[in-house]
Amino acid sequence: MQKFMIIGERIHCISPVIRKALEERDPEPILKRAKEQIAAGAAYLDVNIGPAEKDGEEIMQWVVQLIQSECDNIPLALDTANKKAIEAGIKVYNRSKGKPIINSADAGDRIDNINLAAANDAMCIALCAKEGIPRDNDERMMYCQQMLERAMEAGMDPEDLLFDPLFLVIKGMQEKQVEVLEAIKMMSEMGLKTTGGLSNVSNGAPKHLRPVLDAYTLAMAMMCGLTSAIANPCDPKLQEAVKTCDIILGNTLYADSYLEL
Repeated sequence: MQKFMIIGERIHCISPVIRKALEERDPEPILKRAKEQIAAGAAYLDVNIGPAEKDGEEIMQWVVQLIQSECDNIPLALDTANKKAIEAGIKVYNRSKGKPIINSADAGDRIDNINLAAANDAMCIALCAKEGIPRDNDERMMYCQQMLERAMEAGMDPEDLLFDPLFLVIKGMQEKQVEVLEAIKMMSEMGLKTTGGLSNVSNGAPKHLRPVLDAYTLAMAMMCGLTSAIANPCDPKLQEAVKTCDIILGNTLYADSYLEL
């Protein structure tokens, strides 16, 4: 089995520091966060430039080339609602360490991003949703099936799809948490890869509880078959959970020093 894959979430325009750096084309804050996440064990970095309606293509090309040139061609997830910006990022992307990930498609207006991924030999995160949060797992799995069929019709390898069941905030949607875990298990039993925005779970919780909620949710999700997550690799508690679950699941060999590796 493959080790669990963390897609680093910390290069995100919601952060005032990153938003300012993107606007001013200031490399230092972006490279600082990129290098911190790589050192902490991120296999991919998510690069979220937001809607990027103005200068989106130029911004995406600048940040892709910046990070890859300074960070040994680390693989990236290109995260924006601007389809042309994704295409522009793919044009300058270096594939020597891994395919680009398009973040993301869904079963609604963004389903064409699956075709975009297929046409460019890219991976794609497939949100199991159409308009808002799915009502239940019947709806999640229906959207999962629709996107899988769309990808296969386009000639895409199912291995290049990462299905996202949508992690939900526990503060207000506590009764839905087990349902999400069950969805991960169903997708895993179909042989599909899965991912999700892990920090959604603890959104709005007190700061000291967020790492606890995220780490234990991740451990339970990994036992249900979750293969990757968009998360903060610099969170020590999260890393403990990932490394320990990888040992228990047999994804890596045990050593007394496994937490330090």
